[in-house]
Amino acid sequence: MKDELFTRGSLPMTKSEVRAVSLSKLELVPGAVFWDVGAGTGSVSVEAARLLCQAGGEGQIYAVEREPEGIRLIQENKEKLAAGFLGFHVIEGEAPGCLNGLPSPSHVFIGGSGGRLKEILSVVFGKNRRARVVINAITPETLFQAMEASGELGAWEEEIIQVSVSRLEKRGKYHLQMGTNPVFVITLQG
Repeated sequence: MKDELFTRGSLPMTKSEVRAVSLSKLELVPGAVFWDVGAGTGSVSVEAARLLCQAGGEGQIYAVEREPEGIRLIQENKEKLAAGFLGFHVIEGEAPGCLNGLPSPSHVFIGGSGGRLKEILSVVFGKNRRARVVINAITPETLFQAMEASGELGAWEEEIIQVSVSRLEKRGKYHLQMGTNPVFVITLQG
């Protein structure tokens, strides 16, 4: 989906190209129990809901966000872009604490961890040792935390790629290449 379709505030949003790669790496299936931790605007949750709708409408989505602005944006984007998906739940709270009451996930996207990535992954793999996790990291510190946690928690599969996107923007009679922040997309399978 185009980024312009989403209602946005001051919170960061996973851009369309990075969403496409991240959702591809998640490998969502009908009946998935999907957690979106640090959901921000809900862009990943909305796209996941649309994918699950296309696959028969089975599954549950839990968009977890600690910021009140994010909760409002997720609700608005859910109603505007994914209202047909009935299993879409918005959870206000800070991870990892608020994750304990959620059902065991089959798939998890972590777009923001508030510096508590290892603790979040411990809860995920404690609930489902075989969960598939995709993490987006824009800082090397988050990448390092993910790699360290993967080793300590014994992920069976680990893949790390970097996505760099640039767009050509017309400026007068010329086109300039405008780069976006590169993002590490980390896939872990327990």
